[in-house]
Amino acid sequence: MESKGNILGTSLLVPCVQELAKEPLVTVPERYIRSDLDRPIVAAGDDGTLPELPVIDMQRLHLQESMESELAKLHLACKEWGFFQLVNHGVSSSLLERIKTQVQDFFNLPMEEKKQFWQHPGEVEGFGQAFVVSEEQKLDWADICVMITQPIHLRKPHLFPKLPLPFRDTLESYSSEVNTLAVDIIEQMAKVLGIRDEEMREMITEGIMQTMRMNYYPPCPQPEKVIGLTPHSDGSGISILLQVNDVEGLQIMKDGNWIAVKPLPNAFVVNIGNILEIISNGTYRSILHRATVNSQKERLSIVAFHSPRFDGDISPAASLITEETPALFKRIKVKEYFNGYLSRELRFKSYLDTLRIQHGEE
Repeated sequence: MESKGNILGTSLLVPCVQELAKEPLVTVPERYIRSDLDRPIVAAGDDGTLPELPVIDMQRLHLQESMESELAKLHLACKEWGFFQLVNHGVSSSLLERIKTQVQDFFNLPMEEKKQFWQHPGEVEGFGQAFVVSEEQKLDWADICVMITQPIHLRKPHLFPKLPLPFRDTLESYSSEVNTLAVDIIEQMAKVLGIRDEEMREMITEGIMQTMRMNYYPPCPQPEKVIGLTPHSDGSGISILLQVNDVEGLQIMKDGNWIAVKPLPNAFVVNIGNILEIISNGTYRSILHRATVNSQKERLSIVAFHSPRFDGDISPAASLITEETPALFKRIKVKEYFNGYLSRELRFKSYLDTLRIQHGEE
């Protein structure tokens, strides 16, 4: 059995942005001002319309008469976008409504109650921010709460088991159903990529690890000067996001432009993470994305990250490697991968780039 050590690495403790935003601020504290990033301008197409994420229908992936065409849509979405919206996914609307309401209630708990879930020094799990590696580092305009949810023996005893009821029971059901859905999605991807079932099971789905992150982006008096979530690609295999309220903010990089995502009602936004880019040997792409904030309204979301078991390896799938299509990425232990990914400032795809095989390397 794995220990409950700092599997997700460490992060420095930072102030609560939700509490900061309650103050009558006119200007944003200097540490949150991000002059280093592009402004949140989203480009329209030649006809003035904004591109929209592909939509994948999970039911059609399982129906004999529509499977082939829907698999082709899935394959194209993962290759060209790295993101898609998933409908008819099988998670009930009643469960989705409960998790939305209770995530909102969780962030609205009094500060004294939330303190019991605050990050411990040198840890990432709990309330706070992740990827904070220095006292001088610029911060995101957000609070997050991170916890490992699957497998159960990796849960921190002071976090998930201590969540207030009925939130704990709802999150238990949500975690289980989304975990099952993630495995199903990955199996569909393996089918269209041509990766053998047993190989994909060994590489990611057998003993899959799920980490849940709840995101709270408070209103900001100068939203154009801050960022809710720094541009990055996810370190997971796949990520499954649910928009909690109706305030938009997620943007993805497409053809050099930032594109706003408009979530469909009760749909999941699914994206490829670095690990699946490695496993697919670059066929599928983990795409840069970020979160912007609103001057008047808070924004909330909950995302489940799915990754290989912690004692495994990450490498391109052997069934995809030939003399004509050599491996583009190095083999790395899952533990070593996460130690590297989580020990640095979150920024673009810098860590994945260190794992690429350079010309002349084996």
